[in-house]
Amino acid sequence: MNITKLDQVIALIKTGKKKRLVAAYANDDHTIEAVNHAVDMGIVDATLVGDEATIKQVCRQLNIDPKKFNIIHEPVDVKAATLACDLINKGEGDILMKGLLSTDKYMRAILNKDRGLCPPNALLTHIAVVENPEYHKLLIASDCAIIPAPDMKQKQKMLTFLIQTAKSIGIEKPKVALIAATEQVSAGMPATMEGAILSKMADRGQLGNAFIEGPLSLDLALDAETAQIKKFSSPVAGDADCLLFPNIESGNVFYKCCTKFNKSEIGAFLAGAKVPCVLSSRGDSAKTKLYSIAIAAVFSK
Repeated sequence: MNITKLDQVIALIKTGKKKRLVAAYANDDHTIEAVNHAVDMGIVDATLVGDEATIKQVCRQLNIDPKKFNIIHEPVDVKAATLACDLINKGEGDILMKGLLSTDKYMRAILNKDRGLCPPNALLTHIAVVENPEYHKLLIASDCAIIPAPDMKQKQKMLTFLIQTAKSIGIEKPKVALIAATEQVSAGMPATMEGAILSKMADRGQLGNAFIEGPLSLDLALDAETAQIKKFSSPVAGDADCLLFPNIESGNVFYKCCTKFNKSEIGAFLAGAKVPCVLSSRGDSAKTKLYSIAIAAVFSK
């Protein structure tokens, strides 16, 4: 199946084993609506941790039967997040999802040394799968939200997660672009130096079964005409599946330009914990949250 749209990811996950989702402080309409769609589509069974009365009230407003969820009452947001992690650690869930609590509280629960979801020396990284109407296929990007300035070791791990995500949606040998301001290697620009080193490591088979090219400017990675004009010969140039950004600023600006200027659809999650963790903004639409559930579910597969 050649997947070029996020809707096709939903179709793909339906062919596999249903996952168990635990939503932390699921008190808001967008979270409940997205989880409801995921349940109705057969993607997940769902546990909602939060204020039971509020959850049932939102369900009534949306004409959703609350009996289709396992509801666990915990009216305090930080306690709900910790309890959701407890359920995952007990083997009662395959995916964690953020509800109506702030990202810092959600992350503190995941990172908690005693009751969180991070193995020793784990690296949490943000993976976004972008359906941009100006591009001919899905784009998988990292890191747009978590790691400020990844070092070489972190970038190697991030590449592993990017490649794993691409393969989970059927891309046998992903094309990965190591993004910098230019394709020219310059000692004054660390992103170009690290891109060149990682590219050479990939040539020697050290980074898995993928085409990995860098450094590449964003236009060179995504635009075939630019690659032709610059006479840059690479399977990745103009046809990238994955983008590894050099820092959070570049990744975050790319992410927000896609959503604000191109009206892109996006699904996003955190990789590196015991289970994939859906991380979306409290203001994200129900559709964005549904796509995020689907991407996390197929990654978990």
